[in-house]
Amino acid sequence: MEETTTETKEAGTDNRNIVDDGKSQKLTHDDIKALKDKGIKGQEIVQQLIENSTTFRGKTEFAQDKYIKKKKKKYEAVITIVKPSTRILSTMYYAREPGKINHLRYDTLAQMLTLGNIRAGNKMIVMETCAGLVLGAVMERMGGYGSVIQMYPGGGPVRAATSCFGFPESFFNTLYEFPLNKVDSLVSGTFSSETLPSEPEYNVPVEEESNGSLDEKQTLIQETEEESSTEAVMESNETEEQETMDLAAEDTEYKESKEKGNKENIREKQRKQQERRRKLVETATLLEEKNADGLIVASRFHPTPLLLSLLEFVAPSRPFVVYCQYKEPLLECYTKLREKGGVINLKLSETWLRNYQVLPDRSHPKLMMSGGGGYLLSGITVTAEKVQSNASSLEAQKIEEPTSKKRKLQELHC
Repeated sequence: MEETTTETKEAGTDNRNIVDDGKSQKLTHDDIKALKDKGIKGQEIVQQLIENSTTFRGKTEFAQDKYIKKKKKKYEAVITIVKPSTRILSTMYYAREPGKINHLRYDTLAQMLTLGNIRAGNKMIVMETCAGLVLGAVMERMGGYGSVIQMYPGGGPVRAATSCFGFPESFFNTLYEFPLNKVDSLVSGTFSSETLPSEPEYNVPVEEESNGSLDEKQTLIQETEEESSTEAVMESNETEEQETMDLAAEDTEYKESKEKGNKENIREKQRKQQERRRKLVETATLLEEKNADGLIVASRFHPTPLLLSLLEFVAPSRPFVVYCQYKEPLLECYTKLREKGGVINLKLSETWLRNYQVLPDRSHPKLMMSGGGGYLLSGITVTAEKVQSNASSLEAQKIEEPTSKKRKLQELHC
């Protein structure tokens, strides 16, 4: 590092005479590859690149620092092990695979957690198709206290990003899941856990009976073979009988082991199915209480039907947040909520993010920035029935006022 600092002292006043023609570096690609093959460290390779550059001394001090930083990033491999967090994972997903998280930017995710009032001890409902990133962020903010109900489409929830957080087992004890196709039946009161697809209970005895019948058939075949063999010459068939007996013993052992493995697999499937049903019933009871402390929706589906159905399980005076990559679906959702009522403080917002380079004497906004991080629709639930009753009473008072005034005027004239 001392050698590079001595080189950077010899700096030019400006870069007007520097031409980027690709001939300023004397080292070729093959030379750099040969240095790597010899096992030379990245710091020494950067130093040789500086020494073999004809335009390095003519650059300004800022340009030299930029050149060194660029070459270090390319040739000096630095691996830093950090603890996973919401910010790190959201930044990684947005930079590498934004489509998997519906182009949800990390600052928009932070706004969702703030507007949703995520804190320890809450009962939160989360509906997301962002590979489990939003679910993991909510679980991290709650710290394992409270309960999180994940609504999922399809056959099962996707938690690829959630598993990257490294949560302890106690965090998953507070996590519940419920399929979206059962929400209507839960609202109407016709929900039943028996409607889940499961393995029939008669699988084990049927297989046992079928296996028994096969064994009987095989024993009958063996007996007939033995009777036919006794009718023939005993001396010529002794070796054949021994071979058939050995093969039969091997077949029976193999079948017995296979039957045991099948029975164990069936029992394990039934145990998992029963555990899933028990967990589903617990989740249904939590939702039927209709006292959730918040709702977060970040899905690739249209938000209007999702939000209108899931708001039934949220208690009054609780926040809800809906994320969408585009504003048109949220505008339709906004108008539907205004028509239906039961919500206040509706806001449709878009966060704007711009990164800045902060360095001595050259702090400025970065030239490359994100075009958009999606849109958020937020609000607070209220009891719609009381609002309607109050409105009807006010209308009734307005209608009755003119008649009372007429009566007073008639009494005065009399």
